[in-house]
Amino acid sequence: MLLSDCTGTELQRACKRICSCTCFFVLALCLGVRASADDYKWNLPEGFGPPPVPTSNPMTTAKVELGRYLFYDQRMSGNGKQACASCHMQRFAFTDRRPRAIGSTGQIHPRSSMSLVNVAYSKTLTWSNPNLTTLEDQMRVPIFGTNPVELGLDTDGATFLKIARSDKRYQELFQRAYPSDPNPFTIINLIRAIACFERTIISARSDWDADWRQVQHLYSLELDSSKTSESARRGEVLFFGDKLACGRCHGGNNFDASYSSTNVPIKGPSFHNNGMPLGAAGLNEYTGSAEDIGKFKPPTMRNIELTAPYMHDGSVPSLDAVIDHYAKGGSHTSTQSPLVHGFTISEQDRADLIAFLRSLTDLEVIRDPRFSDPW
Repeated sequence: MLLSDCTGTELQRACKRICSCTCFFVLALCLGVRASADDYKWNLPEGFGPPPVPTSNPMTTAKVELGRYLFYDQRMSGNGKQACASCHMQRFAFTDRRPRAIGSTGQIHPRSSMSLVNVAYSKTLTWSNPNLTTLEDQMRVPIFGTNPVELGLDTDGATFLKIARSDKRYQELFQRAYPSDPNPFTIINLIRAIACFERTIISARSDWDADWRQVQHLYSLELDSSKTSESARRGEVLFFGDKLACGRCHGGNNFDASYSSTNVPIKGPSFHNNGMPLGAAGLNEYTGSAEDIGKFKPPTMRNIELTAPYMHDGSVPSLDAVIDHYAKGGSHTSTQSPLVHGFTISEQDRADLIAFLRSLTDLEVIRDPRFSDPW
């Protein structure tokens, strides 16, 4: 997009409508300029490289904006009342605070809704399916899946696409997102736009992040002004220490041992049996291996304070209860990970550990207007 194509008067008028850099797309919309395939600029926090992006779906500002509208559109469901955002609410760090998700038919799902925060960096995208490694592939499950039903669109999405074609806002947004496509109203274009939007939901503005960046610049563990409390700093030592070993499954930039970017080679995803009671096949459903029974992907610890209840089935109501589960050594099943070995923990250590987990809460991501409902 070239602002030099505008007259001085036009540019002044347009700039008055711009309240922040996040409104860049608004300027393009007002001036009638199409976004190019290389116009999206990542505004990444320190320590985060650009996430992997499929060559078939390059990031553009126009696709991100279209994806945000689609993500919040309740018409994109079988009952006309369900949206992607129904199970991934911004105020709950893009979860829904339910033990298990509920689809558009009222069907209760076997799993809870995973957070979409930093999903762009995840090597695998569901609790237990190792085969879904791109947002574009995963998106077809909530849109068209029948076991269980999530959004519940008809098999080709024709009903919603007809609605979108008649919507004046979508007429502009689809055309700007896919300017060279003679028929931009397709399911694949819809999926690609939502995937682009979801890749922008990056969270790294917690108190812990602020201290981490200060340490990187000072090259010292001595902080000039710490955002986190002394209790949280003690809890961090416990979290990564050998006794509790939480960091073995929840390490890396995203605290889920599943971080990949254009600068970090993609390795195989990690799945673990964390000692929950027997009953869920987990990874075994896809591999058929007995040793994979009950194995699930470790969720991110970022914003964990906001995403209760916990575990794949939402059966653990609080952080205190999570600590209790691991302190007693899980359910002592034959297939649980040896990392779930049990430990004793004092009340002070428990409080410190919870303080550390709360220091990973990023209040900015739940307030950021770039991720909010545009409707």
